[in-house]
Order: sequence, then C-alpha cells, then structure tokens
Amino acid sequence: MKNKRVWYIVFLIGLLYSQQACTPHPESVQSADEALAIYPEYQDVTIPCNIAPLNFLLRNEEVDAVSVRVKGVSDSLQIHTRGSKVIFPLKAWRALLNTEKGHTLKVTVTARSGGQWLQYPPFTWQVVSDSLDAYVSYRLIEPGYEVWNALQIRERCIENFEERVLADNSRTDGKCMNCHIHGGNSGTLSMFHLRGEGGGTILNRDGKLRKLALKNERMISVAAYGGFHPGGRYGVFSDNIVIPMFHAESNRRLEVYDTASDLVVADFDENRMIFSPLTADSTALETFPVFSADGKWVYYCAAPLVALPDSIHQLRYSLCRIAFDAGQGAWGDRVDTLWNARLQGGSVCHPKASPDGRYLLYTVADYGTFPIWHRETELQLMDLQTGAIDSLSAVNSNRSETYHSWSSGSHWFAFASKRGDGQYGRVYFAYLDAGGKAHKPFVLPQSDPEKDDLTLKSYNIPDLSETPVPFDAATIERIYRQLKAEPFK
Repeated sequence: MKNKRVWYIVFLIGLLYSQQACTPHPESVQSADEALAIYPEYQDVTIPCNIAPLNFLLRNEEVDAVSVRVKGVSDSLQIHTRGSKVIFPLKAWRALLNTEKGHTLKVTVTARSGGQWLQYPPFTWQVVSDSLDAYVSYRLIEPGYEVWNALQIRERCIENFEERVLADNSRTDGKCMNCHIHGGNSGTLSMFHLRGEGGGTILNRDGKLRKLALKNERMISVAAYGGFHPGGRYGVFSDNIVIPMFHAESNRRLEVYDTASDLVVADFDENRMIFSPLTADSTALETFPVFSADGKWVYYCAAPLVALPDSIHQLRYSLCRIAFDAGQGAWGDRVDTLWNARLQGGSVCHPKASPDGRYLLYTVADYGTFPIWHRETELQLMDLQTGAIDSLSAVNSNRSETYHSWSSGSHWFAFASKRGDGQYGRVYFAYLDAGGKAHKPFVLPQSDPEKDDLTLKSYNIPDLSETPVPFDAATIERIYRQLKAEPFK
C-alpha cells in the first residue's frame, strides 16, 4: 500500500512537470494586424491596490495559447497558458499590486492564433493607493418583471473571489427582497426590506438583528427607498404607491411610476415615525431620500403630480434638500432645489452623498423614476462646494448606468451598468482622483472571466462596505419565520 502511494505521488509530480513543459511559450513572434479584443474590457483602466486579479479572456479568433507580461517599475508578473483565458495567481497578483502602488503597469499580450504567435500593442493599468471598500453586496435577479420571486442578495469580497448568500427568497416562501443598504460603509449597520406577509425591514445594528414594520396609520404605504443617518439612530424613507406599466413599443420594456409618495424619518430607538408637511405634499411626488454625510440634510427627488400613465413623459424629478435636526428629531422648515428638472430638461434619481461631504452622485434620465430600463440614463456628479456639475463622460456609456454607491474614502464608487449587452446589469467601479477627475471604470473581476457570459442574472443595486455583515441566508430565514415585526407609531 505504501509503495502504491509513493508511486502515485511520483506520478502526480511527473504529470505536473509534463504539463508545465507542454505549456506553449512565444516563439517567432510577429506584430498583430488586428486590435486586441478582450473581455472584460480592461484596457487602460485605473484600479485600486486591493482589487482581485483582473482575469480576462481573448475574443480574437482561433486563439489557443496566451502569454501575458505585466511589468511595473520594480516588479513584474508573467504567465503562459493554453486556451484563451488569462487567470493570474492570486498570491503573485497581490504582491505585484502591493509593490506597484502609485505606479502604472504595462500589460503586453502575445497570443497564438492559427499556429502563429502575435503580439498586440500594450495597454496599461494605473494602480492607485486609494483602496476600494473590500465588500460589495448586490441582488442577483432576472432582468424581467415576471421572475422577481427568484432572487438572492449576495456579498462578494472584491479583494478575492469569495462570495456569500446573505438572503435567499427560496428560503422565505418566495417573498421579494429589496433596497439593501449599508450605513457608514459598515457591515455593522445595514438593512433591507422583506416584503409580504411575515416580512418586514431587517435591521442590523452592531450585529443585533430586528424585524421592523415601518408603517403607521399616517403613511400611504410601507417604507421603501431610504438611507441611514450617520449616527445610525434614524433612517429616512419614502412611502410610495408603485405602479408597473408595460410599454407597447418594441424597444422599451417596463416603466414603474408612483401615483403617490411622501417622505418620513424612522426613529429606530423609539420606534416612531417623524413627518413634515413639506415632504408630504399631495400635489407632489417625493422619493429617493438620503442623508448628507454630516446628517444635517436630507437630499431627495421631487416632481409635480401629473396625469399618469398618460403624461409619463412629462414626469420629471428635481433634486431637492431639506434640513434635519438629529438632536431634536425634527425636519427643517424650507426646501431648496439644487437641480431643477424644468430648466435641466431631464429627471433625476438616486442621489448619493460622498462620505467626505464634497459630492453628490445621481442619475439623470429623460423622464420618470425608474431609470434602469432607460437606455439614456447617465450618472452625473455635483460638487456641493461649487455647484459645478460633471457629466462624467469618462464613466458613462450608451446604456443605462444606475444604482450607485460610494466607497468610504470618497475616491471610488460602484454602479450597475448594462453596457455589456443592454440586458444584464454588471457591477462597475470608477475612480475619482484628488482633483475631482473621474477615470474609466472597470467591471467586477471574476475568478473565471467567462462567468459574466454564463450568468443570466443582473447584478442589481451594488452597495459597498468596508466589512462583511454578520448574518447569512439561514439567519434571515430564522428571523422571517420566528420573529414578529415590531410596530412603529
């Protein structure tokens, strides 16, 4: 038995050396006549020093072997592989990025096609020392209205390829789950809504999980879109009557609009709702509220009520703000308009304040309040110190860019984009340098670069966090089945 084990080990060692010896290396290299076609499109992007390997695959025809050299100022990484996939060793990749912080990497790809080795013009990866928050959570959901009840909320570590299921509605009787967010970019403060009978808002504060019924007799519906106050005691929400509508035009799919919507602040310590007549106007629609970085303001979107659905193309939201006093638990007495829909000729959604308080990131579509199926939807960046607006031409594409979130250092933001095929949303990251200049974004790396082609679900609402949340799908199932939702007054 011992001799067989020794023989087997010798066989494995021999097989390993044989495979390495058979791995093709470039020879008689010529310059390529055609452009390099890779997925993901990682050419000339800015990346954080803590990102997982940017694995990619070549889409050029007949490629059966690849050699890649990544060269920095003082270190380099070179791999040779069969097939068309380039997968970097995690340990060597980490060492390279750690050494080359603040430097630019030169990436040279040589591929064998039709028996001939071809070298393509190099591209670059600029490695910045501003790290990206280590975790991003998202909903995996079919990009259609009919199968909303087959979804999960997952959490992925961007520094490697580890992924966890945080909530799975196959374990909660098919209940819809939405609006998952973190407070202060921390896994110790988060929430999401579990809809339907037996559901509620699942609140995580310092690892203690509660199920809340965020509705009282003054509200027109349960709490919907919202955000945390920086102190964690308060959450601001819209309560909306939401109507889905299907387009007759072949190039449009789904429209979602509100027939009524107001704003409310929830006090999680005292289980009470705080109202303001200025954000509960029956002649206006208010939605997508978030607190400013210092908690002194609530940013939100507001539109005058129009006849719906007939006048859906005239439904345009402005960007507004109103003060909030956390000490008194009271709204302010004046509304300011920061971005006027009538003057700008568009409709704004999803404002998100940068953690340093300098910027406001939001989306702009031609009309409406559901931009995910609006191909024209783009991100814009407002400098709150100067009022200047950046159209983010380096970030946007010819498809919808939505559902964005900031990294804790205010130099990175994540967003969902349909730029790949127009149907499935993927998670992208973009860098904002010290001068306020936005850089070309890149898609979330995968251990297998073909995974995005094979994943027939959208990555919906990417939200960044420095630390993981302290629960999983089994915990959420237990809370769903065993805890009663706490009422609010």
